[in-house]
Amino acid sequence: MNRSILIGTILIVLGFFLNISAKATSIHANSKRIVIKVKKGKSLPQFSGVQKIKHFFGENYVAYTNGDESLIDLYLDHENVKRAYFDTYADSEKLPRPTDVEKVAPQFNKSRATLFNDPKISRLWAFDSASEYGMGVTRAYEEFGFSTGAPVIVAVVDTGVDYNHEDLKDVMWINEDEIPGNGIDDDGNGYIDDIHGINTLERDSSGEATSDIMDKHSHGTHVSGTIAAKQNNGKGIAGVASNVRIMGLRTVPSRGDETDVDVAESFLYAARNGARIINCSFGKSHNEGGDLVKETIDHIAKVYNVLVVTSAGNSSKDIDRYLTYPASFDSEGMIVIASSTKYGRFSYFSNYGVQNVDLSSPGSSIYSTTPGNRYGNMSGTSMAAPNASGVAAEVLSRNPSLTAVELKKLLMDNVVKNSSMDGDILTGGIINLNSVLQAL
Repeated sequence: MNRSILIGTILIVLGFFLNISAKATSIHANSKRIVIKVKKGKSLPQFSGVQKIKHFFGENYVAYTNGDESLIDLYLDHENVKRAYFDTYADSEKLPRPTDVEKVAPQFNKSRATLFNDPKISRLWAFDSASEYGMGVTRAYEEFGFSTGAPVIVAVVDTGVDYNHEDLKDVMWINEDEIPGNGIDDDGNGYIDDIHGINTLERDSSGEATSDIMDKHSHGTHVSGTIAAKQNNGKGIAGVASNVRIMGLRTVPSRGDETDVDVAESFLYAARNGARIINCSFGKSHNEGGDLVKETIDHIAKVYNVLVVTSAGNSSKDIDRYLTYPASFDSEGMIVIASSTKYGRFSYFSNYGVQNVDLSSPGSSIYSTTPGNRYGNMSGTSMAAPNASGVAAEVLSRNPSLTAVELKKLLMDNVVKNSSMDGDILTGGIINLNSVLQAL
């Protein structure tokens, strides 16, 4: 081969690999938090340098250490330990922010006067009973009325929630056993002043999650409004569910990705404090650690009857082949949601997968609450998941004896089939509240 051609070829190949390296995700290990699973029937070994041990469930523990990285080897080498790894996270892009953010004047909407008086209800195309591509929300309430039973608690594991928002303040979960602001863990659940939930991103000196769930971004507030914005209060919009309370878990950073420990702790907190549905509008294309999150989802479904509703992701990929987490975990306690448009097609960004994605839900141009009594549009499977969570919560509020697995099956068995989705997601259809209620 000509020498100049050979050198040119080498430079092209080298440049290709350098470019890949530059774009590769950076993984960061937190050496002060070690996730450990002991073998069944075995005890957790004790080592110097471990400051605190937190038992999550079963054989799963987290060791809070002084940062000595050699501790991981001591755990891995011990005969009682099945697995051990540092809690890790990866760099990621900023979460999207809402567009066309506005304040809404409290004006009566005559077009829906018989059902909703929320002034921007007409912006919620997914409610439209006239469209086969919506979720049959309006028609369901017309036919079955509003739920009057005990409210269903939905945990929103996200960037936090603006719990003072005019359309959310009346639907926030309140921990009645906790006295706000006294600096005491009144209910003995391990968390101080957790009135509306916990914040795993900000921890106190002993490493415990704090209680400030205020949304510093907008993502979690938008998700919460889709599920539960107060219906018929003459303000803003209406959430999908009529009888629901939002528990806020601030676990997703505005930049960077969530860790296994934070996610698992939030899921456990939600389940132990009465949540029946957990909305999980986040994900990543790699699993840095072990199976802690997957085993937590399995555990809370079995022990607490909690259904985790998770977004499929926004990479336009088949996640049966290109796995994303937690969506690609195989769990009966989780339902995975793709995003659809008002025209009945997959959103261009939506992931899919006939094995790993269960059904579709409206996720393009979703209008909802944003911090500071404002409202705006966002698109993503992050928006599709809360639409599905709202449907699930409404169904559960009318049938509280349903198990997580039974609820999931009801939602999947009663989708509105769509030929354009057949063969791309498991059910080949879009979630529909009216169809589910008719089937009960």
